[in-house]
Amino acid sequence: MNDPKIKVLVADDSAVTRLFLVNLLESDPRIQVVASVDDGQAALDFVTASKPDLVLMDIHMPRMDGFEATRRIMETHPVPIVICSATARAKDVVIVFKAVEAGAVACIEKPLAHEHGDFAAKAAHLLETVKLMSEVKVVRRGARSRGAASRPPEPVPAANWQRAPAQIKLIGIGASTGGPRVLQTILAGLPKDFAAPVLIVQHIAKGFVSGMAEWLNQTTSMQVQIASDATIPLPGHVYLAPDDFHMGIGSGGVIVLTREAPENNLRPAVAYLFRTMAQVYGPNAVGVLLTGMGRDGADELKAMKERGAVTIAQDLESSLVHGMPGVAIALGGATQVLPTAKIADALVALVTRGNGQHGLSRS
Repeated sequence: MNDPKIKVLVADDSAVTRLFLVNLLESDPRIQVVASVDDGQAALDFVTASKPDLVLMDIHMPRMDGFEATRRIMETHPVPIVICSATARAKDVVIVFKAVEAGAVACIEKPLAHEHGDFAAKAAHLLETVKLMSEVKVVRRGARSRGAASRPPEPVPAANWQRAPAQIKLIGIGASTGGPRVLQTILAGLPKDFAAPVLIVQHIAKGFVSGMAEWLNQTTSMQVQIASDATIPLPGHVYLAPDDFHMGIGSGGVIVLTREAPENNLRPAVAYLFRTMAQVYGPNAVGVLLTGMGRDGADELKAMKERGAVTIAQDLESSLVHGMPGVAIALGGATQVLPTAKIADALVALVTRGNGQHGLSRS
């Protein structure tokens, strides 16, 4: 018996784009477009009347934009929502991440039929994302918020961190699909005076990283910026790998940006960051591998552990996609396996203990 097709609703204000997306989606025999609409209100109405398996949602639409439609759908009739948007100015891309904050499971760049040679790769990524995200179990956002408020995460036992080094000089985090919302949760849980710099490689479509930095600056107390080459990372600051550059740490503790060959077909790659951290800082670093497809960073997280670093992998239950952290766990590369809600407290405990502090304010 054939598997049932994935029922997709397309919401985009351009008739040409809708037709293009419908044809692209239905080129995959596993996908069926059940409707296409031109604004967020129509998307909300369709989901309310006939629940699809997934909504492919644009952001800028009349009557109701993609952010508001996402928020209302996730509060009333939750289904997986993938934001599909053309790259834009940072202030416009911020709205994409507000939709992620409201419950969208992923954001991807809209493939354009007449663009340069990466159209095929972008189209394949869209199809793969739709198929994978259609299987994600989503919950009503209001219910999730109330549950989180009534059950604060338990502190991570100090006994779990006996391997912590004398001093933590750098935190490295790698993430892919589902990563932005998890990163926001972690950074929001760190104090403004967090006593270590944080370097992040997030797999994301070109043109979106600046908007993500601005969104994280607006929604956390950390100072988030796009990394620059040859700068010394400062405590309490977060550095995001820029588009199409590997980011690592070099001798002397300076950030290194390079356009060396892609790793795992990716640039930036988590693998490059973790490998340089293992080489330069050994036991004085912490590596964190979060939700995402594939295995980028898994081998290198194990290498960090073998050099004496504390390594954290996100657990299955809180991961949108348990590819990267799941491979790291299977390899024995994680000293700790933690849910999203406990990772920030774990990092605070590590830095506080390793750096000899009695406490950190959360102002």
